Amino acid sequence: MSLGRRKEQQRSMWLSYDQFPQSKRHVFYERLQKILRQEDVDSHAENLCAPFYAEKLGRNSIPPGRYFRMLLIGYFEGIESERSICWGCSYSLPLREFLGLATSETVPDHSSLCRIRQRLPLEVLHEMFCLCAAHFEAGQFAGWQISGDQCLDCGCECSHEEHCAPGYGRELCADA
Repeated sequence: MSLGRRKEQQRSMWLSYDQFPQSKRHVFYERLQKILRQEDVDSHAENLCAPFYAEKLGRNSIPPGRYFRMLLIGYFEGIESERSICWGCSYSLPLREFLGLATSETVPDHSSLCRIRQRLPLEVLHEMFCLCAAHFEAGQFAGWQISGDQCLDCGCECSHEEHCAPGYGRELCADA
């Protein structure tokens, strides 16, 4: 038997979608996405934000629905800075899917998030969070885990639902 030698190989320049790494799906964000789509949150957010943008001046902004989803990710993941939200979304395939980003699209830059935050009044953000909070109050996410042992009902660190007080949705809305 002769000695096998490593040969230089030219690698393919193109990848098909099925060749990209796949991660486990995040059930919480899938369910939240389904509810946001049923409520047509994207068009509602666009209508709310339209008065604060120019009709046809400059490049297009981040879609308001995507901006709102990034804020929700920050809230649910306990991420306080816009830079960290962008970083977290850039490496997590389930979060990218929740944002509606194609594999070739980049996550919006933190400076864009900051600019939008400065542009929109607090009332717009409050209304968007209240829309989401209504589903939490309706019990559609009762007992779902955010991270660790925090339950969605109240954010307390308990392992049983019966110890949780209702009203998490009001807290979510109050934080806006």
